[in-house]
Amino acid sequence: MKKVLKIVGWALAVVAILLAIAAAAIHFGGIPSYEVKAPDLQVQGDSAMVAEGKRHASMVCNQCHMAENGKLEGQYMKDLPEMFGKVWTANITKDPEYGAGRYSDGEIAFLLRTGIKRDGRYAPPWMPKFPHLSDHDLHSVIAYLRSNEPETEASQKVHPASQPSFFTKFLCRVAFKPLPFPSAPIVAPPITDKVAYGKYLSTAKVDCYGCHSTSFETMNMMEPDKTPGYFSGGNPMPDLDGNIVFTRNLTPDKETGIGNWTEEQFVKAVKFGQRPNGQIIRYPMVPHGALSDEEVSTIWAYLQTIPAIKNDVDKLYATASK
Repeated sequence: MKKVLKIVGWALAVVAILLAIAAAAIHFGGIPSYEVKAPDLQVQGDSAMVAEGKRHASMVCNQCHMAENGKLEGQYMKDLPEMFGKVWTANITKDPEYGAGRYSDGEIAFLLRTGIKRDGRYAPPWMPKFPHLSDHDLHSVIAYLRSNEPETEASQKVHPASQPSFFTKFLCRVAFKPLPFPSAPIVAPPITDKVAYGKYLSTAKVDCYGCHSTSFETMNMMEPDKTPGYFSGGNPMPDLDGNIVFTRNLTPDKETGIGNWTEEQFVKAVKFGQRPNGQIIRYPMVPHGALSDEEVSTIWAYLQTIPAIKNDVDKLYATASK
């Protein structure tokens, strides 16, 4: 018996040593790097594309990259969950040394599609990826970043190096990996196909499902509708003061979702941040006034087609306070 216990003890010691070595490799190895295979791309943008890129950025990019001076020179992410570490977002102005100006059009496209930066480093999970964004919309964003809009004016702002946590480094090795670069053109469905276009907006362009599903950790970026708790909310997100706010259930469930809402109420909530009971929707949800009524209507049409999931988000606050 003593011999068996001795063997078990040695085995456990070996396992502990191997785990310690693996943990050290993750901690000191940092965020992984990958081969850069940026396409040979030169965007020929016109004023309409610049305007669309600016509109898209106002809904997706500005919240993280817009500094107090109105330039896209990056900032400290106050609302990033502590588990991910401390992060300063990148300077994406036109500056050729410190901003997105040092990226080619192909390198920007490759980063936004795959999550791989021009130096090969992987952009951690707080940076959205856009594997399903149409080529036209992607090129519009690039055209905007190259434009003479005041937000993109060159800035030499340099931020401290981000401090990703061990948890982030671990996720970037076992859960979050670079996405494949599309092998064929991507075209958005016509807005007249309301359900299809609503799905495109909410899963590919504005990325609503990421916040409104169970957790960022379990997002399925290649197949969004297979994400656990798809649109049922409950994802814990901090506000600017560090208070946890759980995202709302947007499935058609009549008791815990938006099954009893009208389309008009939904449009008002998305565009102006007001719920049917008159309450103002709390940050980190911000009003998306840049969306047209027709676009919000397509999102509404799509949400009516997804499975209803019973998830009383309000009860999560009681659980979290214990």
